[in-house]
Amino acid sequence: MTIRVNRRTALSLGTVATAGTVFGTTVPAAAEPGPTAMTAAEPGPAGVADAADRRSAVARVGAAYRRETSRAGGNWQAYVSLSSPAGGDPMVAVAESADRRIEAYSVNKIAVAVAVLDKVDRGLLTLDQRVEVSAAIVVPGGDGIFSLDGAYPSQVTLGHVLANLLTVSDDTAVRLCGLLCPAAELNQILRDKGFPNTQVEPVANPNRFYLGTSTPRETHDLLRALVGGTLLTPSSTDVVLRLLRSPVAFTDGIRREMSSTQRARIATKAGWFADARHEAGVIFDAAGAPVLTYALFADGQPGADDYGATHPAVAARARLGRRFLDATDRVGGSGTRHRAHPHRPSNGG
Repeated sequence: MTIRVNRRTALSLGTVATAGTVFGTTVPAAAEPGPTAMTAAEPGPAGVADAADRRSAVARVGAAYRRETSRAGGNWQAYVSLSSPAGGDPMVAVAESADRRIEAYSVNKIAVAVAVLDKVDRGLLTLDQRVEVSAAIVVPGGDGIFSLDGAYPSQVTLGHVLANLLTVSDDTAVRLCGLLCPAAELNQILRDKGFPNTQVEPVANPNRFYLGTSTPRETHDLLRALVGGTLLTPSSTDVVLRLLRSPVAFTDGIRREMSSTQRARIATKAGWFADARHEAGVIFDAAGAPVLTYALFADGQPGADDYGATHPAVAARARLGRRFLDATDRVGGSGTRHRAHPHRPSNGG
């Protein structure tokens, strides 16, 4: 008998659900993706070539997903799409149990950040305002750096909190966000943005919550809305993407088999607990336009105590990342360009 452990038994945190509009037409994951019709707006031979390249990329992404998830075993729920020319509906490459509502764990720290930054956009918070870090609020042994500090009470800025939330996936950072955006308010912000299923799970303390649930399609849609500029102001959008694309963001999954320059083209967030290993994000083309959006949720593989790169689902995502990048190298993205911030290694001084 397999015993499933829920994170709420270990942390007084929460998991955010993401919900949103449905983009495009679903292609069943069990079948090879079929041709996607060209629009009348596509010009002559160049448009025909581009459409053929995109259909090929969709087929390659779908085939890679089926091959790698079968190899890894366990349960997979996923939604993956490629952008269409001129910002049309995306071309769906993978849709497997896409509307199944599951615990998304730290993938949904993106939605927490979106709600907090919405308050920044409305002038209710500022990135440089101070947040008190008490010993009582620190998650003992949790992921991130706050539990390693050992010198509390202290103060940090909201910007520092978000940086830790979205890069090293700090669990204490979730609680610090809750001080500034309580669970009920966070849920209402997400509902008002059109994500009624993107809801954290409140607890007795109004400033704390479990991160909640999501579906692959809803997580995908939230990311599409983020890069499309409909969730936040340009400056707040840049905050989220700069952190998710940074060199210290998650590197064991999608980005593992890539150069540093290629990694900078990918905004990604992973979530893990018990036997679940999730990851969602966006791949940009060399010019910074989004070209592929993925939401990959996996559980039931062996190795529940392995949170490293050797876990079967994490290793599968590493292989998929390389194949996703290769499959889309001949197609450009569409929509708003988000150029990577320059990385300048330092030797101190």
